[in-house]
Amino acid sequence: RLRDVLLQAGFEAEREGEWHVCFEGLDADAGGAPYGASIPYGRAVSPAADVLLAYEMNGEELPRDHGFPLRVVVRVVGARSVKWLQRVAVSPAESPSHWQQNDYKGFSPCVDWDTVDYSAAPAIQELPVQSAITHPRPGAAVPAGELTVKGYAWSGGGEVVRVDVSLDGGRTWQVARLAGERPAPGRAWAWALWELQAPVAAGAELEIVCKAVDGSYNVQPDTVAPIWNLRGVLSNAWHRVRVTVGH
Repeated sequence: RLRDVLLQAGFEAEREGEWHVCFEGLDADAGGAPYGASIPYGRAVSPAADVLLAYEMNGEELPRDHGFPLRVVVRVVGARSVKWLQRVAVSPAESPSHWQQNDYKGFSPCVDWDTVDYSAAPAIQELPVQSAITHPRPGAAVPAGELTVKGYAWSGGGEVVRVDVSLDGGRTWQVARLAGERPAPGRAWAWALWELQAPVAAGAELEIVCKAVDGSYNVQPDTVAPIWNLRGVLSNAWHRVRVTVGH
């Protein structure tokens, strides 16, 4: 864990004031600037955050495409999990990297490229609650009788506690079954898989919709309009899949 490395290097488990842990990769942009990102110091040293310095994957050497020889795995937005890691630094300021300061930030729908001020918004860390339908596929023809709907859900700020599914575009709802074991408190790092079985009538046109709810009762918005932003990030509106029921 990153925590163990920092403590071994003499850094404290707690620090007063604002501190960050900055990461720098071996990959560079056209101007020669290396990819960089940072996370709050408290997350880096938290025993519950499980921030990893990964050198293996599935019991084998970390593949090059996944960041060999070393990658930090932060379990927040992927932009902070720097690949091909060459440097870790503790700093009173965030990483000065372009990708920390001038990218991966969310803005109001009223902000455009003429008015955007990246210094006015915090860098994304945790992701909002979201979910998606993986079965059936959009445009599929499904048989009449019992329909199985499957998908996944995730919340960057905590555990997914419920997934609601609608077969009529959001007019009525049913609660899906969450599969697998519940994660340890504060350690919901994996997608939550969900499933619903429901009867469907022959000839029906279905608009399947899902929305997830997390432990703080954060829930997905029904449309993208109120959360639209010029970078297209943090988009977590209801996922919609239309299918036809055969005769």
